[in-house]
Amino acid sequence: MNRSTQEKIEQLQILEQNMQNLLVQKQTIQSQLTEIESASQEINKKPAKVFKIIGQLMVDSNIQELEKDLNSKKEISELKIKTIEKQESKIKEKIKETQEEVLKEINKND
Repeated sequence: MNRSTQEKIEQLQILEQNMQNLLVQKQTIQSQLTEIESASQEINKKPAKVFKIIGQLMVDSNIQELEKDLNSKKEISELKIKTIEKQESKIKEKIKETQEEVLKEINKND
C-alpha cells in the first residue's frame, strides 16, 4: 500500500472519530432539549409556585421569567442541533469521497 493510500486511511479514521464526537454532542443536546420541553409542559400546567435550580439551590422563581428562559434555551439547543447536523452532513460526504479514493487506489494497485 502506498503512502498516499495510507494517509487517506488515516484521514478516514480521523473523520470517523469526528463523526462519533458530533453524535455524542448531538445526543447530549437532544437530552437537554427533552428536559427543557418537559419543564415547559410542567410550567404550562400553571402551578401555584415554580422553582429554579441554581447550582445546589432551588429558588422561588417567576413563571414568565422561567418560560422566557426555557424558550431561549430551547432555541439555542435547536440551533446547536442544526449546526451539528450540517457538520455531520459535511463529514459524511468527506468520508464517502475518501472511501472512494482509497478503494480506487487499492483496486489500482491490485
